Amino acid sequence: MTCKIREWKLEDAEDLAAVISDKDVQDNLRDGIPYPYTREDAEEFISAMLSADRNKVFAFAITADEKVAGSIAVFRQENIHSRTGELGYYLAQDYWGKGLMPEAVKQICDYVFCNTDMIRIFAEPFAQNIRSCRVLEKAGFQYEGTLRCNAVKNGLVMDMKMYARLRDR
Repeated sequence: MTCKIREWKLEDAEDLAAVISDKDVQDNLRDGIPYPYTREDAEEFISAMLSADRNKVFAFAITADEKVAGSIAVFRQENIHSRTGELGYYLAQDYWGKGLMPEAVKQICDYVFCNTDMIRIFAEPFAQNIRSCRVLEKAGFQYEGTLRCNAVKNGLVMDMKMYARLRDR
């Protein structure tokens, strides 16, 4: 199975809606994503990503053998952190454990480091999301610490882990 990241297309809306309508996927994401997630929600998201400032938002579809399997993005931070980006991603459950996500993370990091002045990309998965932590480790991120009681998700106070990858110097 070949994993590639590519720019979003409006035609991806139906596949995206199917991926993110999975409650197990949403349980590991930040709040604010509608459930169930409709085609219209997906079209709005894709339109927003396509019209976003290309120096601040680097958003791509993750494809597996040409089919949309998930989403990945790096968001440039502001002020003194303007050369740092936050990484976010999700993948359809059918593709979990197949090695796609570490590859997609490597691809977006290579893209951002080769095409921008960013020097650091970080991610903050929920501490109990062992799979996501492992993805980051496989993609060359280093664990920097635990952010205790850092979030409330589904009514539960949760720890998050901080991982980062630096531009090769």
